Amino acid sequence: MKKLILPFLLVTIALGTHVTATAQSYSLTETLKEHMNETTEHVKASENADEKREILNESFDKMMKVVDKIETKAQLSGDELAQIQLLKDEIQERSNELNGLDGYDEVADADLDDFSDYSQQMMEQANRNITLSLTTALLIVIILLLL
Repeated sequence: MKKLILPFLLVTIALGTHVTATAQSYSLTETLKEHMNETTEHVKASENADEKREILNESFDKMMKVVDKIETKAQLSGDELAQIQLLKDEIQERSNELNGLDGYDEVADADLDDFSDYSQQMMEQANRNITLSLTTALLIVIILLLL
């Protein structure tokens, strides 16, 4: 199975590079909103508080890894880098709040569904739109799928 992933990735990146010249911009924020929406659905579907917490932690970790990779691999303007940093700060703040770090009280097990909704709403209401090329967008999708 792993032997198939590398050729698939190379073809996808090559195709993405070819299409980039004619592609419209892609919103990182929208992708992360969709990811958080799926996370919220998984959290609500779980009955176990430890599993809910793990789902949320994994989601925050995945989003942070994607944002970090984009920050290092994509050619971003100063404004885009500033927006990326704000997004990273927001994700880290949600993670800290969930786990009781950096001055926050840990989210109670009974409140995990509500916290998941709250985190989703914060992503939805974020007043930013980070646009990326199609190649970078494909990189995001691939990273999220592989993590």
